[in-house]
Amino acid sequence: MNDTICAIATSQGVGAIAIIRVSGEDSINIVNKLFKGKNLNKVESHTINYGYIIDKNQKIIDEVLVSVMHAPKTFTTENTVEINTHGGIASTNKVLELLLTNGCRLAEPGEFTKRAFLNGRIDLLEAEAVMDMINAKTNTQRELATNQITGKVSNLINDLRDEMIQIISNINVNIDYPEYDDVDIITNDILIPKINNIKEKISKIIKESRNGKIIKDGIKTSIIGRPNVGKSSLLNQLLEEEKAIVTDIAGTTRDIVEGQISLNGIILNIIDTAGIRETEDIIESIGVEKSLKMMEESDLILFVLNNNEPLSDDIKELLSKLKDKNYVVIINKTDLPRKFKLSELPVDKDKIINMSIKNNQGIEELKNKIIQIFNISQIEMSDPTYLSNSRSISILESCLESIKEVEKGLGNNFPIDMIELDLKNIWEKLGTINGTTYEEELLDQMFSRFCLGK
Repeated sequence: MNDTICAIATSQGVGAIAIIRVSGEDSINIVNKLFKGKNLNKVESHTINYGYIIDKNQKIIDEVLVSVMHAPKTFTTENTVEINTHGGIASTNKVLELLLTNGCRLAEPGEFTKRAFLNGRIDLLEAEAVMDMINAKTNTQRELATNQITGKVSNLINDLRDEMIQIISNINVNIDYPEYDDVDIITNDILIPKINNIKEKISKIIKESRNGKIIKDGIKTSIIGRPNVGKSSLLNQLLEEEKAIVTDIAGTTRDIVEGQISLNGIILNIIDTAGIRETEDIIESIGVEKSLKMMEESDLILFVLNNNEPLSDDIKELLSKLKDKNYVVIINKTDLPRKFKLSELPVDKDKIINMSIKNNQGIEELKNKIIQIFNISQIEMSDPTYLSNSRSISILESCLESIKEVEKGLGNNFPIDMIELDLKNIWEKLGTINGTTYEEELLDQMFSRFCLGK
């Protein structure tokens, strides 16, 4: 953390400008050695300065604008310089090379953001949101990341921890200073409602954070069915492009074909799978196995049936497994005579859509049904202040289970000092969500997923 780091902060390639970021105590001195223009050590903070980057032979490398920002009012809270060069690959790399030979070290992925966290500029939730903002593909994803960057999500966790520390402190005073008359005596009758209130708040955050995960990661959607029922045609209609090959030959799709659409600001990650049937073709059989696996792993299953084909026993069996999942059963080819009865389908009749994919009939009805199943309209209208990553949600779920154990302990009249220890463990575990407490290994793993210049 005492050295000075640098990296190209813009995408590699040809562009109008490129930005090279430098951060560390010696950043202004190092850039000043290479800069022909004003003395950067004497300019005011947060100013942009025109000049040239030159090499040791005073040869001009590029015409630049240099932004100088003094600590602590910077992203990393360290002295920071940003060099705006022309966006050519050769000139950008040459400037970076000069920085490295004059005392800078090439930054690791996410190291600027990591320094911002370690220096107390942002917490761990806000740091994670930086990458979410970069990866945002919809306005809803952008709003979710914005709320996390600005600390709204962190406040949810901080409020929980504040509530818990008040209870823990009160218990500590009762145990260590029983002679104090002006402090409430914590009894089970007082503690049980307080613990229940915390449990309800955690449960609410977890429930609402499922929306956050949907906003961030999208809905993993698998199109399942027998060969030639119209799965690939459905994918093409949803994507509004010829993504998958469509023929009358059974087994055309042998591996998964993927695409994405935005549905009211929520990404649907759609996967067209191989038709499910018994086959001696080794490649096709592998595809069938993948289809069955995708059916287990998906957030949403679009199960396509052929209106003009009798229901086989294996399809009925697969349909019966849908009851605990989010699904829509699509009866395709409704322009042809029906060869089975609706009563034969072991599914919720409210989740059946009649379609003629070839004639583009039923697509909007299908989209509306998906919106209804995931309550997407409500997600779109609400202020997205949720936890949105699996790490945070899993920690909170663990805290919820621990709170439930505390409730049981209170019901069984466990000693108050044991209850206090359990509450403190939960309080510390909540701190790992926003980085109040953390392990170095976790930070290394998390920030390694960031961009090099971020």
